[in-house]
Amino acid sequence: MQYEIKQSGKFKYVMEGQGESLILLHGLFGALSNFKDLVDCFKEKYTVYIPMLPLYDLTNLDTSVSGLAKHVSKFIETKNLTNVNLLGNSLGGHIALVYALKHPERVKTITLTGSSGLFENGMGETYPKRGDKDYIRKKVELTFYDAKSASQELVDEVYNIVNNRLKAVKIIYLAKSAIRHHLGEELQNIKQPVCLIWGKNDTITPPMVAEEFKKLLPNSELHWIDKCGHAPMMEVPTEFNLIFSEFLSKH
Repeated sequence: MQYEIKQSGKFKYVMEGQGESLILLHGLFGALSNFKDLVDCFKEKYTVYIPMLPLYDLTNLDTSVSGLAKHVSKFIETKNLTNVNLLGNSLGGHIALVYALKHPERVKTITLTGSSGLFENGMGETYPKRGDKDYIRKKVELTFYDAKSASQELVDEVYNIVNNRLKAVKIIYLAKSAIRHHLGEELQNIKQPVCLIWGKNDTITPPMVAEEFKKLLPNSELHWIDKCGHAPMMEVPTEFNLIFSEFLSKH
């Protein structure tokens, strides 16, 4: 994605388009490229922000879902954004929910796709062996319904992360934090409209997770995408953007 990465103090982010604020939050192995089709589609009507989450740069104490939500909070405050539309994939959805619970006055809508916060399967029972690229490829392929969506670039990206000792430790911290930070009892306090867009073939946050979110979030709607895994906005962008656009238009 050829968008310019801006820097303002300690924040790095992409900002494209004009209009109401739309903030996109990536997941644990996420990257800006995850949202390319979304940005292209929505920058005509919205100011689209993608803050780069400091997954590897926080202190050990702050390397948590709450720590990342604080970072997003400071970013939104610094940019003086109000009435924001939040969209989060995987860990990004979890961060969006934690932020909305702390700062409901700034949030207009929330969209979750493959979100953690209730239950998720991680990279497996053991952390991948360093240097084992075939193993990494198989794990990355599990993110998608169609294994061909796991591009070489994506596999290389994850491979480089798990082979960097410091980054690997931070990923484990964050994965454990996501499991511990269970939101079940708090979700009833989220009154904003929530759109759940879920891949029917998601193996990381399976369909039962979407159904549980639907049950616990009082003002939510659930949309399924067939033949789709954990990252619908990457795997089936046209269908995803249509559902998301209709939801935003309603609110």
